[in-house]
Amino acid sequence: MRAADFVDSYFDAWNHCDAEGVAEHLAKNGTFCDMPLHQQFSRNELVANLAAFFASEKHRYELTGEVLSSDSSIAFQYKMSSANPKSQDWWGAEFITFNGGGALRITDYYDPTHSLSSLATVIGGIATPKYAKSGLDEQKIESYKHQLVELMDKHKIYLDPDITLPKLAAMVDCSVNHLSQAVNSGFNMSFFDFLNSYRIQEAKSIFLRRDGMAQSILDVSFAVGFNSNSAFYTAFRKSTDQTPAQFRRAADLQAK
Repeated sequence: MRAADFVDSYFDAWNHCDAEGVAEHLAKNGTFCDMPLHQQFSRNELVANLAAFFASEKHRYELTGEVLSSDSSIAFQYKMSSANPKSQDWWGAEFITFNGGGALRITDYYDPTHSLSSLATVIGGIATPKYAKSGLDEQKIESYKHQLVELMDKHKIYLDPDITLPKLAAMVDCSVNHLSQAVNSGFNMSFFDFLNSYRIQEAKSIFLRRDGMAQSILDVSFAVGFNSNSAFYTAFRKSTDQTPAQFRRAADLQAK
């Protein structure tokens, strides 16, 4: 499918509030990544999430600017307008990578409080046809890795629920593209998994403390930087093969 056809079909599904139609643009094992909320959705999870979103309010999505594409990626900026005159417009940018006929990963950046120009660094940083050719040398990767570990270990940036890839890239003083590559290549994981690995470790430390036993799981999830309990459960189970409650019960039994 040509990039223009894919984008037309994708916007059509959003504008018709067709949750399944949006999700069908993903490959079977594809994921939709909501960057501001630090959440990843499989096809089925995306359908459930969008069904609730579409039921809350009617929105209109339109392309702004041109669609950038290469052999395996598409990038574009968009504007979301609400049917509710009291609601403000949102601007966003999406970067889509392909494997075969469907999208392997759809990464969504958006900001309801800033103009489209504020998202230009996202498109400029990651959404160009040269993305696949913009690799870093090992020395740069090691440098970025060192800075990232310091930000996580010493400053505990992961506790900030509003931390995003662009914000972290600004702290490291590099482009979003280069930081994403450094995380992927240097730690062999995605930005989400890298960030969540620290959050889950922090949560486990809380659960293992005696005073942590008295805290609710919801309080712990927010304390370590998650914006929702469901995202916390998903990330915790992915990391430990246990739910937070199961982990805490096992820790309590060991302590006794």
